[in-house]
Amino acid sequence: MHSKYIATLSAALALTGCAVNGDPRDPLEPMNRAIHSFNEGLDRKILKPVAQGYEAVTPRFAQTGIRNFFSNLDDITVIANDVLQLKLEQTSRDVLRLTFNTTLGFFGLLDIASEIGLHKHNEDFGQTLGYWGLGPGPYLVLPLLGPSDLRDTGGYIVDSTYADTVNNYDEVATRNRLLALRLIARRADLLAAKQAVDDAALDNYEFTRDFYLERRRGLVFDGTPPLEEE
Repeated sequence: MHSKYIATLSAALALTGCAVNGDPRDPLEPMNRAIHSFNEGLDRKILKPVAQGYEAVTPRFAQTGIRNFFSNLDDITVIANDVLQLKLEQTSRDVLRLTFNTTLGFFGLLDIASEIGLHKHNEDFGQTLGYWGLGPGPYLVLPLLGPSDLRDTGGYIVDSTYADTVNNYDEVATRNRLLALRLIARRADLLAAKQAVDDAALDNYEFTRDFYLERRRGLVFDGTPPLEEE
């Protein structure tokens, strides 16, 4: 797990320990808690067991290839939002990354680009809206999709509609298989981290909320968010 991700995880755990009721970022907390409980139940009964089965039967090299394949497709979304944020140098590096991994990396199954210093960036339309000054709005928990906020919900709709290669694939059966495989692979990658959260967090809902909001704020400001007033 990336060091920045671990640092954000630790910060969110600390925030959970001192959280108070009535968080102003979460005015819809009763509704959000109900949806969070529904999502957690669905995860325990269906998604987690399927992800565990996938991890058990899929060779490690195949899991890596699947992860790289979908990460390569995601770079299309990253590049589009690089451009919208006027990050020209990052755009050029991400275009090179996509080109190398698609060609030399056999359609992204191999992450050749990272080996030569073209590391993956994380950009989406929610971050683009934040880059141009739009605030996150109230925290939201979306059915099936999980933690979000008003800005990121709009960003997700735009990305999934216009920039998500898998979601926009024309052949329905193939698209649905790819969407299912992507979901299962991503859940499998989070098995250890999710278990650690379940074991450590006093309030799973508050931890998830604080971690999400802290991480997204860091991403919008490229890791250097301004100090907030107490």
